[in-house]
Amino acid sequence: MEHPLALKSIPANTLFGEGDVFVLFGEMFGRGYATGLIEAAKAAGMTVIGMTMGRRDNGGALRPLTDEELAAAEAGLGGRIINVPLMAGFDMDAAPGEPTPTDMLGEMTLENWQGFRLDQDRIARAREVGVARFRDAVTRVMAELEEMIPAGRNVFFAHTMAGGIPRAKVFMAIANRVYKGRGARYMSSQALIDSDLGKLILQNFDEVTANSFGHLLELSGPLRARIEAQGGQVRYTAYGYHGTRVLIDGAYRWQTYTNYTQGYAKMRLEGLARAAWDKGVKAVVFNCPEIRTNSSDVFAGIELSLLPLLTALRHEGGGAWVDDLWQYCETLLQDGISVDTVLQMVHDYQHNPAMQPYYDFASWPKANSADQVEQTVGTSQDIVNLHKDRKTLVSDVLSQHVVAATGRLIFGATSTPEAPVLWLDHDIVARQLIEMHGA
Repeated sequence: MEHPLALKSIPANTLFGEGDVFVLFGEMFGRGYATGLIEAAKAAGMTVIGMTMGRRDNGGALRPLTDEELAAAEAGLGGRIINVPLMAGFDMDAAPGEPTPTDMLGEMTLENWQGFRLDQDRIARAREVGVARFRDAVTRVMAELEEMIPAGRNVFFAHTMAGGIPRAKVFMAIANRVYKGRGARYMSSQALIDSDLGKLILQNFDEVTANSFGHLLELSGPLRARIEAQGGQVRYTAYGYHGTRVLIDGAYRWQTYTNYTQGYAKMRLEGLARAAWDKGVKAVVFNCPEIRTNSSDVFAGIELSLLPLLTALRHEGGGAWVDDLWQYCETLLQDGISVDTVLQMVHDYQHNPAMQPYYDFASWPKANSADQVEQTVGTSQDIVNLHKDRKTLVSDVLSQHVVAATGRLIFGATSTPEAPVLWLDHDIVARQLIEMHGA
């Protein structure tokens, strides 16, 4: 792919309505993109069905939710949850009598991890076990959905699975160096990828973020055929992140958060959508603007891709709501600090020589560099320090609005999708927000 294909106009839902079925293929955990999409589905009158990843018992075995856990999860979702553990990935799986990949990391330390060797044959066997377990669970889920979806209904499958970092304490220490380390604490993301640990993580990312979507597309085939034979239509969406265009010097330009190790899996996810599309299945990966979520807080600097949304809102028409938003954001900053001050810092960051190699779409995901990390993490920390409360950031406010806007955009665009991979850039997000809130 040479250029990102952007959604250019605000789409309208022309397919889904009262009694149709929205299937969340993933579990809701706190703040995240899926909340906006679920709200759009509920507003259209759809029946919401969710999934659970399951939970681990004290011995590490995967189990369904307890009655109490299930009731709480369904209350939070506002719909029924199929209580089949749908945990993707293989880091906690193993062939009989062998350790799990996570167990294999037990002797890894911050000092030895780059040269630490993992038994690749055992990892391959664990992966086979994990994939078989996941596919069996998806098959069971599809059998339950078969009983839950009436004839003549349209169905929206929303894939929300992502991640795959092994639950090893050593990795968090390494991640802090790779994603936040400056100066003497800087660590190359390429060194992580080239290590045995990195190779394991990339494989697990593939299974969780990408291949789980492929299994959904394949194993829902019989159900999809039945639905379509009875007059309904089926759509599939997934969340990508592959950078987005933000307003830089009056023009929308592609940029990205660096370093995004999951980028390889996200590109694989896009490839699975294209393969399904070529077979006539309407599956779309939507590459959304970066936001702050529970899972993204391990990174530093993601808000540098988000803050320019404030300029995009004025560029796309502005109005009273936009002015009020700017004013509210300013109240979160220390006295004497304006939103313009923060945006100038982002502008200077965007134009720093160290950042220029990272505006090449074709080279994404690009490894970090010491100079780039110094700029990204340093600017991020400087901006956070300008807030009155480090737990109440302008980027948190903007994240909530992006979630709502992308939910509307994805829901509308999925009625008559244009392509298997679409980018939701700051221009269309800003226009959607202005339409939602009025000029």
